Amino acid sequence: MNNQSQILGVFDDPDVVTAAVKELLQNNVSVKDVFSPFPLEHVWEMLKMKTRIPYATFIYGALGTAGTFAFLYWTSVIDYPLTFGGKPHNSLSFAVLMFVLTILSGVIFTLATYLVREKMWPGKKVSMPDTRTMDDKFVIVIDRDKNMDDDAVRKIDALLKKSGAVEVNMSNV
Repeated sequence: MNNQSQILGVFDDPDVVTAAVKELLQNNVSVKDVFSPFPLEHVWEMLKMKTRIPYATFIYGALGTAGTFAFLYWTSVIDYPLTFGGKPHNSLSFAVLMFVLTILSGVIFTLATYLVREKMWPGKKVSMPDTRTMDDKFVIVIDRDKNMDDDAVRKIDALLKKSGAVEVNMSNV
């Protein structure tokens, strides 16, 4: 079992969390993660957290478009061509269907990629530093490594309280 502990700063306001993360980073404190009830993109940028999900979504959408076009072309031009009012077989009459299926394939495969990447499956045990982050609290998580002495912990505690933390807790992972 891992006995590494964490320092948790609990906040009420997203703007205060942003200022606190900025203050911690300026004082060379390594912030592991920030938990919040809604996404805080500007905090991700400050922590240099990046994702490649948008690129995957683009690829899935492009493949969905190509696959939809290939299927519609095959069914309406090659396999079973029907002439309606003298229109050519290879027309853009299925553009709306291609658009909708592009979005559908992008959404479904992006969701599947996200679930696989985050290892989320039914029955998985949830690991959260504080369950109140699902409601209305914001939590900054700082790993306390073996080299960190009590003075450094007190410094981090003081920085968090100075930045507006409602409470500062210690947690074992």
